Amino acid sequence: MPSPSLPEASESRFPGLRLMMLATLLTLSVALWYLLSHLVRGDSDVDWYLAALPCDLHQAGCRASLGEGRALTLSVAASDGIHALELLPLTVRVEGVEARAVSVDFVGRDMDMGLHRFPLSKQDNGRFEGIGQVPICTESVMPWQAQVVVETAEGRLGSRFDFTVERSSP
Repeated sequence: MPSPSLPEASESRFPGLRLMMLATLLTLSVALWYLLSHLVRGDSDVDWYLAALPCDLHQAGCRASLGEGRALTLSVAASDGIHALELLPLTVRVEGVEARAVSVDFVGRDMDMGLHRFPLSKQDNGRFEGIGQVPICTESVMPWQAQVVVETAEGRLGSRFDFTVERSSP
């Protein structure tokens, strides 16, 4: 007498199990990437101060008071405005506090564009200089933020300056 065939293990499983496992792994990967990107940015211990208005980095430097007679000014030396993929000479002037180091991050305001950090070299009289670059824009007009972080003996101070970049026509 023929023995009844048993269904194979793969036939008895929930048919969408592999799809659910894949979706779960993908979700966990995205969550881990998001967490790591924020840990790498390391701006949770920065005391943030508002930029003075009006502020248009395309036209002139932007200033922020850091409280207690301290201030910083960010200037971007771009004669025809800030454009994606162009090298941008950056200058930060720090007043009223001894700065150990200064860095500028370009952060997409509406979209995570990754980490674009540019450490600046210490010059004289509280001046820091370096070269930065805004990455390629995915939109025709892309809103960005320049986050300036100043490291001092008392802690990290910073300010954020908003600007937009229009995609150049070929």
